[in-house]
Amino acid sequence: MNTFFKQFGGKVTKALTQQYAQSDNWRDGSFQNLEHTDMSVSLLDFPKVIYKQLSNRKGRVPEQPLPIIPFDQKAFLASSSKSKFIWYGHSAILMRMAGKTILIDPMLGPDTTPIAPISTKRFSDNTLDLIDDFPEIDLLLMTHDHYDHLDYASIQKLKPKTKQYFVAMGVKRHLVSWGVSADLITEFDWWQAQDFADIKITFTPTRHFSGRGLRDRLKTLWGGWVFKTSEENIWFSGDGGYGQHFREVGQRLGPFDFAFMECGQYNHDWHDIHLFPDEAVHAAVDANVQKAMPVHWGGFPLSYQHTWQEPPTEFVKTALEEQLNYSLPALGELFDVNTVITTPWWTKYK
Repeated sequence: MNTFFKQFGGKVTKALTQQYAQSDNWRDGSFQNLEHTDMSVSLLDFPKVIYKQLSNRKGRVPEQPLPIIPFDQKAFLASSSKSKFIWYGHSAILMRMAGKTILIDPMLGPDTTPIAPISTKRFSDNTLDLIDDFPEIDLLLMTHDHYDHLDYASIQKLKPKTKQYFVAMGVKRHLVSWGVSADLITEFDWWQAQDFADIKITFTPTRHFSGRGLRDRLKTLWGGWVFKTSEENIWFSGDGGYGQHFREVGQRLGPFDFAFMECGQYNHDWHDIHLFPDEAVHAAVDANVQKAMPVHWGGFPLSYQHTWQEPPTEFVKTALEEQLNYSLPALGELFDVNTVITTPWWTKYK
């Protein structure tokens, strides 16, 4: 029961509210998107949404667990002039860049609905065990505080080996409530940047929302991350629907050698806050991305509108039409910007 309540994270206090109110993106008592965004699904409708998500799962869940390629620490840590990446499903990315190990949105737990009566299980088994093999994490980054990105169990396992945290404004209170030292955490507003070793890291806007309970909706910010070195420019788009901000991100911080584009868990009921596959490609083109990879799929059935295989299939279809280079590595596969991975591996599974 104690763990159940810890899932909600830190409470919003008066002092924190005063701190958040200093942001240009805080208005009328909460963080706001840059353009009007229809959340559609109200808190009162959530039970209906959860029911739809947990029923009629044909095609939405693989018939067998998706395998993950074992972690090869020697290959990952080997010196290279190119950054290296590993995708672990949904939005969890392990990176090696400028001699540093970086982890983004490490939701490696088995369930994205830990406070619901019925679990939403991961497509792969024993993913928390992956953390045991990870090297020391120089920097852990969080895009926002939703359960499919910020996971209590994963953070508990990662704490002993994580040196520093960069997070969206407001997420710090959750980590501190879970035992992370406040001194290790830096919060970011949109467009704020900070140097980390030889990497300039910038927090970019998205069109989304936040919250882990009934009383903290829109009380943390949401966004994406840009990683720029003298050799490469990499972008992690973060969750969010299509909007004018993609072009602005490209104009201010692009062009990008590679981008991880949110593409999955979309639904017409919440069209403004998640990218459909064709929109993910168009957003990448808007932002002047040279090569893109769809993420936010391959982990959980969080939308009742599409099958688990639809996001990458439709992404590839539109990418070919728009002549956008793309990469689609398997779960756990080590790759870099130049690696050519276009084989539709997901079609081997039902």
